[in-house]
Amino acid sequence: MKLMRFRFSLAASAVLLSALCCSLVYAANPSPWSPTGPDGGNARHFAFSPQDPSRIYLGTTDSWIYVSSDGGSSWSRLARLGSTNDLVVDSLVVDRSDPRTLYAGVWAMDHSDGGVYISHDEGHTWNEAADMRGQSVRALAQSRANPGVLVAGTLSGVYRSTDRGLHWREISPGGREIHEVESIAIDPYDPEIIYAGTWHLPWKTSDGGAHWTSIHEGVIDDSDVFSMVVDPSRPSVMFLSACSGIYKTENFGYEFRKVQGIPSTARRTLALRMDPSDRNTVYAGTTEGLYKTTDGGDTWSRMTDPDVIVDDVYVDPRNAKHILLATERGGILASEDGAVGFQASNTGFSQRQVTALLIDEKSAGTMYAGVINDKAYGGVFISTDRGRTWKQQSEGLHGDDVFLLAQSQDGTLLAGSSNGVFRWDGNAWVHADAPSAPPDPPASTRERSRERRVRLEAAALPSDPVQLSGRVTALRAIGNTWLAATARGVFRSTDGGTSWTPVLTSEADGTFPGVGDYLTIAAQGQRVYLGRRRGIVASEDDGATWHALNFPDGLTALASLAVTPDGTLWAGGREGIFFSRDEGQTWYALKRLPVVAVNNIAWDPSLSRLIVTCDVGTVIYAVDPHDQSWTWWNAGWTVHAAASLNGRLAAASLYSGIVLQPEMEAARVATGAVRDARP
Repeated sequence: MKLMRFRFSLAASAVLLSALCCSLVYAANPSPWSPTGPDGGNARHFAFSPQDPSRIYLGTTDSWIYVSSDGGSSWSRLARLGSTNDLVVDSLVVDRSDPRTLYAGVWAMDHSDGGVYISHDEGHTWNEAADMRGQSVRALAQSRANPGVLVAGTLSGVYRSTDRGLHWREISPGGREIHEVESIAIDPYDPEIIYAGTWHLPWKTSDGGAHWTSIHEGVIDDSDVFSMVVDPSRPSVMFLSACSGIYKTENFGYEFRKVQGIPSTARRTLALRMDPSDRNTVYAGTTEGLYKTTDGGDTWSRMTDPDVIVDDVYVDPRNAKHILLATERGGILASEDGAVGFQASNTGFSQRQVTALLIDEKSAGTMYAGVINDKAYGGVFISTDRGRTWKQQSEGLHGDDVFLLAQSQDGTLLAGSSNGVFRWDGNAWVHADAPSAPPDPPASTRERSRERRVRLEAAALPSDPVQLSGRVTALRAIGNTWLAATARGVFRSTDGGTSWTPVLTSEADGTFPGVGDYLTIAAQGQRVYLGRRRGIVASEDDGATWHALNFPDGLTALASLAVTPDGTLWAGGREGIFFSRDEGQTWYALKRLPVVAVNNIAWDPSLSRLIVTCDVGTVIYAVDPHDQSWTWWNAGWTVHAAASLNGRLAAASLYSGIVLQPEMEAARVATGAVRDARP
């Protein structure tokens, strides 16, 4: 191939090229990879049929619905709603007269999408209700007295269907206060009586929406009403939860009283659930644990630790001691003793946001996952059996997010967190020590102005330096040298993290602008490269001193760097992949690969390929650096990093944990049955 210097921008054609590539690949390879864990994450809402309480459906925050056929002991993915990964499935209903029919109300995180979806085959396939397309649906309920009646609460108001969701019409008056509807309840005997809880107090209609009445007597003004539950044996009795507490009415909502026993700090009671066998027993899922009353709300007891955020509660109608909780971060918790004690019940349920994936170089079949947004339930997870089972390994992280993982030459594990660098000492994660005082500035400057190489003089830090703190944006163990980039600059340790030396902490003479935003590190031997959005620097001495490199023409935003064994430097970013064979002086575009928005490139020694992932598709590429041919796989999930695990690719997804390549697909690659793609 004749190499031509790349001087023009691909920005104009990037989106079209990526969309075309991803759609072609998806059509050719529709089978998704299998999610394998770590188990847990955000669970939102349960639904079940009284005819078969062992079959439980579960909504999530990333458009997916799970199902359990054994009462919540294990879970499997059932279906994804819509075409995006940001739909929150907060409302699920199993039709009372036809358990094969399900309804789902969804909303998008940015409020740009939502609607009602309907399935007639136990959730395997779904169709969107046209009348509700684009509505941010926060609540959905079905009438006990007339199963044909469904009512939905949306940000714009209350909608009703009388034909099992086929058609809908708005029944709340426009321009009034009935909007931002968060909860819905229907009288068990009269489908015309509907309660709507909004972000500013509850409302009621007794004639199917023709007229509405504000029912806030006894409720603190401007209370957000999160949940409402009507006693099916005594419809005059109703509980509602709000940001100001839990309220009870015994006269159809005309007057409420605040029940006692819930501390004022537990203001967010997200879900209320009655025991179907004892209406005086009510469970309240709050942002500070699960509460329970057995005397109709007069007294309450907290049944879990206060750090458990409960989004929904399932009470088995056949066995009231069997309780399930849908929680944030912790997934599903199960109790067999009426909520006295809980155990995780997340087998098959993985909703983790994995930001770091590391394959252990010292132990075959072992890999690590770093997750964010899960606090005490997150951190680092380890699997020693190729992803079949996972164990949390987060002691010492104290709930910090983990963005990066690395392994030193002696096998020491490193974690780049939201609060600096940690190392695993065999029992717990230990914070890296404080950086040492900077060395004396070098006496001379390296004269290579023709190549724009300027030696950086390390700037002095405060006399009383603190530990490496704040988010770690880049982390690498190169032999016995550790490099870590934070907002304060780049630090280097050669003694296992006992001390750190600042090596890039000032803008010097303008050669290194934006020194605190380095986000990727690549290395080969003593040669190290550091990249930021619009700049690349290099070191020939394990990161002790640095000089600037040219930045690829046509690349507007760098995301990742990699070095292949032949010394070629590779850069991936918004416009695709670029490479340099002369240590970053001259760059060329890898035109053959039909991909843009590259977020990660990494050399995989077991495959002898560059592994490439991008932000805008589900495709993983493997590039041969010698002839630039490439192989692709459609993971079926949006992934941002991938690596070979004993010949089988593992990939880190945005919200669904680690996903694994099908074994048969990996075997075809190993035997050469999958051919490289060429122009």
